[in-house]
Parts: sequence; C-alpha cells; structure tokens
Amino acid sequence: MSTEEMNIQELESQFSEQEALRREKLVELQDQGKDPFDVYKVERTHMSEDVKNNFESLSGTVVTVAGRIMSKRGQGKVVFSDVQDRDGKIQLFIKIDEVGEEALKSYKSYDLGDWVVATGEVFKTKTGEVSVKVKSFELICKSLKPLPEKWHGLKDPDLRYRQREVDMISNPEVKINFIKRASILRGIREFLDNRGFIELETPMLAPIAGGASARPFVTHHNTLDIDMYLRIAPELYLKRAIVAGLERVYDMGRTFRNEGMSVRHNPEFTMIELYQAFADYNDMMEITENMIAEVCKKVNGSTKVMYQGTEIDFAPPWRRITMVDAVKEYADVDFNSINSDEEAQAIAKEKHLEFKKDIKHVTKGEVLNLLFEEYAEQHMIQPTFVCDYPVEISPLTKKKRGNDMFTERFEGFVFGRELCNAYSELNDPIVQRERFNQQEKERELGDDEAYMIDEEFMSALETGMPPTGGLGIGIDRLIMFLTDSASIRDIIMFPTMKPVK
Repeated sequence: MSTEEMNIQELESQFSEQEALRREKLVELQDQGKDPFDVYKVERTHMSEDVKNNFESLSGTVVTVAGRIMSKRGQGKVVFSDVQDRDGKIQLFIKIDEVGEEALKSYKSYDLGDWVVATGEVFKTKTGEVSVKVKSFELICKSLKPLPEKWHGLKDPDLRYRQREVDMISNPEVKINFIKRASILRGIREFLDNRGFIELETPMLAPIAGGASARPFVTHHNTLDIDMYLRIAPELYLKRAIVAGLERVYDMGRTFRNEGMSVRHNPEFTMIELYQAFADYNDMMEITENMIAEVCKKVNGSTKVMYQGTEIDFAPPWRRITMVDAVKEYADVDFNSINSDEEAQAIAKEKHLEFKKDIKHVTKGEVLNLLFEEYAEQHMIQPTFVCDYPVEISPLTKKKRGNDMFTERFEGFVFGRELCNAYSELNDPIVQRERFNQQEKERELGDDEAYMIDEEFMSALETGMPPTGGLGIGIDRLIMFLTDSASIRDIIMFPTMKPVK
C-alpha cells in the first residue's frame, strides 16, 4: 500500500467520507503550491447586493466579489455558481473561453462551502439574472466540513443554536435578526446621546451583587483572595456617577443572573440602565415610550409590529394603570379596602397563592404583587405602564407622593411580559439603610435574592444624590418584539447551552 493510500485510509477512519474527501483535496492543493490557507487578504470591490441593485451603472464594469460557494451547475465548457456574502448571493458565470480549461476544471472540483474571490464583468444572462462573467478567481478558504443538505438545511433547533454559524449559512434569513439587532442598539444610543446622556462602562465584577433582586454568579479573585460577583445590574455604580455630577448617564451591556432558562430568559443578557438627575418616574415613562417608538419606526418603518400574530402599537402615549387598579380589574380584589397584612394573607390563602416564605411573614404589598403577577400581568398586551408598586418590594424607590404604602415605580409590559422597570430613585440615605436592613432580614428568612448592603454605595448616597429618575430595559426582550422572535435564543448570537458530553 502506498503512502498516499495509507493517508487516505487514515483520514476515512477519523472523518466521514465527505470530510475525508475534502481533506484529500486540500492535500492535493497544498502539493501543487495552491494552499488556500496561505491567502492573507482579499481586495473585494463590491458586495453581492451592490452589484445587483446598481446593475445599470455597473453593467460592463469589472468588479471583484468574494463569498462562499452555495451552488454549482452546468457541464462542459460553462459553470454557473452562486456565492454568498453577508448581504446575499451573486451568480458567477465561468466559461472556458475566459478562464481556460485548467481553471474551469479546478472550479468544478471545489466543494460547496468553499470560499472564493472572483473578478469579472457585470452582465445579465439570457434569463435576466445579474451575474459576473468571471475572468479570474482564486480559492481563498477550503471548507473541511460539508454544509447541511441543500433543500432542508439545519432544522434541529438545539443544533441551530449550538452551531449558529452553520445556521446562518443554510438559513440566511437568520442574519436579518442580528443585523436588525445592531440597528436597534445603535438607535437607542443615538436617542440618548441626542438628549445629552453619557454612556459609561460600569464593573462586571463586584464585591457586592447589588442593584436588583436576583441570584448572582459567584467567582473567586485569586490575587485578592475574595469571592466576587458577576453584575446583576449596573444601578448602584450609575447612581454614584449621578452623585459625581454627570447628571445623565447610561450603561448598555451584558448582565448576569444565575436563574432559570426559558424562551424568555438567558443567564447572560443585554440590558440598559439610565439615570437622569432632577427627574422622576413620569420623565422615565416619557423617555421609554418615545425611545422605543422612535427605534421601532427607524428599524421597521412604523411604530406597529406583528408579534406572534398580534399587532402591537408602540406609539405614545402608552396606557397607564396602577397595580391596585389592575388587580381590582383582573383579580376582582380591591386593595383600597384591605387594611392589614392579616386580611391580605387570608386573600392569599383563598386564591391559593404560593410564597417563598411562611405565609405569616407575608405582607399586604407582597400579596398585591403576586395577585398582579397571577391574574393581571397576562392581560397587558398593548404597551402598558403599571405604576405605584408596594414599598416592600421596591427597596431603592421613593415613596408615592401622598401614599406611604406605595412607591413611585412602574414596570412596562408588552404582550403580557415585563419589558422595563423604573423609579423615582430613593436618595435619602437614612431611609435607604433602613430598607437595606429589612432586606437583610429577608435574606435571613431564606430569600437569597434579597438585596445586600453596599457600603460604598451608601457612602456615595450620604455625599448627596439629587432627585433622580432611573430606568432599566431588557434589550433582548425588546429585540424579540421588534423582530417577531418567539424565543430569546433567536436574537442572542450564541445563547447559553448545556454542553454536549
């Protein structure tokens, strides 16, 4: 047996038949001094859609295009081949008279998935398809794995999320979500920058998991020999920036919560938090509805979108309703007439509500909140601000003017899902410490999502923070609505997945 035959046999034992064949072709190319991995740079002049959309001005012009081979057809002296770049596909017309017999034979030997660069004249075929009449080409990368079967593509949802790059090759429409995602992020930044906000970058690692009620990821810093937490929210750092006098700030980036995974939740996700000095939660409502409407119109051409068969209109003003009124409307319980925790606990038992702690420790506000979640939330289909949350579940929020039982807090809901959360921020350091102390008691009772005391934040608050409005928006959920995506995994490039053993 020759050395070459032994090498082929070894390849076939390690890889599928197709993979072994591709590696064999690579070896042949390398032996001929045509190693595609020796190409360092490509001077492309036009994208596929540029050529097709500007045919009138480009007809007869020599262009250079590059992309992945997605199809080959034709026999004898002519080959038609579609190559795919970021924007779409362009047809190559490769004729023996233009490139020569050896070159045509080489192209025919290329595999689907290989990358090529081609130079030639723009023209239309007899069928009217805008194409490039190739004068020269070069293989610039060899694909060692076959693409998914042409007509069926990559269909298994789990595999599509694990191999997003292959998913996009075989299902090009998937790219649209991520191109639109970039436009949405850019639109949000433009809106805020035009209003005088400054984008900051706050720590991803912190000694305290503060700013939200959530279970954190814990890691260890070897040099300092301390446990640290991946951030669950940038809130406390941004408020310290308000104390510093920056007045209008935001941070849009990754946040991490060690919680469940579902079509709506990913352990790492993108959120934006913004804070504006001398403002309250009414100003945050105005910012929210106008920013989202403007971004929606910019990326979709209208404030209206179809989401899972339901038309959603983001045009301001959004509906406003208090939590008490929502529970009265949908759960038929009037909390204006409930005067004690005991009365609320009796209603909780009657409605079979389940809490993380003993029912004897449950407050009136906690019962109200859970009733809203169980009975009212699902009905908030069109964009709605649910306002005035109980003080017990809003430890960083100012009390409602005229009613100490509630706070100036709202959450925005769309299609029955929470989209954003905002406050008239608590800036009284004495009251804030009392609230944190109460949260510590909640942790002792078993609530591992209760707030920790951040002494550095407390020190900043004691230095003095002016009246401030704050807002947090789940960017991934917003993108889901604006792209009609049923799962959060459809709009996160590489979602968190359980490793394959």
